[in-house]
Amino acid sequence: MPGRFLTLADVAETLAVSVTQARALVRSGELRAIQVGGRGQWRVEDAALEEYIAQQYQRTRERIDAGGDLDSN
Repeated sequence: MPGRFLTLADVAETLAVSVTQARALVRSGELRAIQVGGRGQWRVEDAALEEYIAQQYQRTRERIDAGGDLDSN
């Protein structure tokens, strides 16, 4: 059974971004996460990652519907 929580490396792999970019999403609050252990390592709940992905799909749809360019950030 897969774990409930993902490391930032797992998140980065899923999103096809760097670990640094995954960390930035967490630190900005855009992606919900918790810190665990004495070293304060970040963990992202798998449901939170799925929620983030769904939100990004919605944002993209809204941008397209508004006539936005697919290449714009």
